[in-house]
Amino acid sequence: MPAEVEVALIGGGIMSATIGTLLALLEPGWQIAVFERLDVVAQESSAAWNNAGTGHAAYCELNYTPVLDDIPGLDDIPDLDGTSSLGNSPLADTPYPDASQGPQSPPSKWRIDTTKAKTINKEFQTSLNLWSHLAAQNIIKPQEFISRVPHLTFVEGAEDVSFLRARYEALHSEAGFQHLEYSSDPEVIAKWAPLVVKGRSDSPIAATREVHGTDVNFGELSAQLFTALAGRGAQIYLETEVVALTKQNDRWCLQLYNRKTKQTSNVLARFVFVGAGGGTLPLLQKAKLPEIKGYAGFPISGRFLKCTNPEVIRQHHAKVYAKAALGAPPMSVPHLDTRIIDGRLQLVFGPYAGFTPAYLKYGQKLGLFRSLRWHNIIPMLSAGLANIGLTKYLIKEVFASKRKRIAALQQLFPTAQAQDWELTTAGQRVQIIKPIRKHGMGTLAFGTEIVTAADGSMAGLLGASPGASTAVAIAVETLNRCFPTKYLTWLPHLNDMLSEHTQPSTNLF
Repeated sequence: MPAEVEVALIGGGIMSATIGTLLALLEPGWQIAVFERLDVVAQESSAAWNNAGTGHAAYCELNYTPVLDDIPGLDDIPDLDGTSSLGNSPLADTPYPDASQGPQSPPSKWRIDTTKAKTINKEFQTSLNLWSHLAAQNIIKPQEFISRVPHLTFVEGAEDVSFLRARYEALHSEAGFQHLEYSSDPEVIAKWAPLVVKGRSDSPIAATREVHGTDVNFGELSAQLFTALAGRGAQIYLETEVVALTKQNDRWCLQLYNRKTKQTSNVLARFVFVGAGGGTLPLLQKAKLPEIKGYAGFPISGRFLKCTNPEVIRQHHAKVYAKAALGAPPMSVPHLDTRIIDGRLQLVFGPYAGFTPAYLKYGQKLGLFRSLRWHNIIPMLSAGLANIGLTKYLIKEVFASKRKRIAALQQLFPTAQAQDWELTTAGQRVQIIKPIRKHGMGTLAFGTEIVTAADGSMAGLLGASPGASTAVAIAVETLNRCFPTKYLTWLPHLNDMLSEHTQPSTNLF
């Protein structure tokens, strides 16, 4: 163990791997140390079975395109099936054209906010660009962690069909969404996702598809990045837990505990990044950062149904996202999801949300209670009172029977058979409870947030979604905040690594 390093990365997941990789390329002379409490890297939120694996580019996730207030005076505009609040419509006998023709565009009663979708799409493209650059340098092997899997959104019922059409029209002309397809023709949708259409009633359905969607094994990607980091001189310490962080002049002192030898040691670092998933909040609290005051975390566990029938798995090749249940958090958007893990096709459905006070799947079981402080209790309570519906939803999910879970699956896959599926537990997600400084209250946030020390000597990532998919954009923003002067000198090199024009992502596939 060295007495001092330039950079200390806490947590062996995709975020630490990404920041470490960028710093190793930008400052090859800096000494970097990684501290992971488990005996293998990327076994918590980045692991394949703990992560949904979708390369989140906002193609299919409805929660990234919220509906704004209805436009006044447009309540009587016909919906897709030709009906309206006035009864029959002249559009009733005019079927919507299939995906090859593209949509006609009558006025829509929906106003779709595409801001977040466009931002996430651009950020995922940044990740693709860096991975492409690293692949071109033979630093990583993309064929082992990324695959093409179409991304679909599926809805049923006239109202939701109308919304999906409006969403498509709002997105398909935007940069990054030009290849998005739409159809309300059951025969077309059956070609895209046969399991979703087979056995369904005659109610209106619609879907969008992006054939350039991806499945990403972030656990494998993280492992490759750490291997490359070690090859460049970085030191990776496994089974090493950071138990205390104290500031000593312009350096941080990390007190370390080796879980295998039971010994403690210290190391000094000029810059510390905490990318420890659910363990990030407690570590930032231990560091006594003023910026973390008022922040709290609400843990939500995830479960999936995993298909055990190879014949069923072979019939589906897509990530099909539907609408979240009423009161469900965005991370609980149901999806029938093709995964490629260790070269094998898998099929999962979920997630089913649950509750446990643990912040990590393999960590302390009482993380929620250990994170309580005088300054975050009121924000936590106020956020809880404002989200009673979420609490009720989680209670219902925790006690749901297998019959109810299969019933939820059959809403998206009507002919699913219970004997073909088994329940598996995914990773923990800790949703941010963010303080509202002016009022001393808190609000439940479902995105990701970077918390940085005022002097830039420490940063940590809180939150869950879209997380891993936008790791590169988050890493670049962290470097910009923490190294503002150096960032200007790094910018030309970063542009070379991250520009789509110099690093076309097509070489990943």
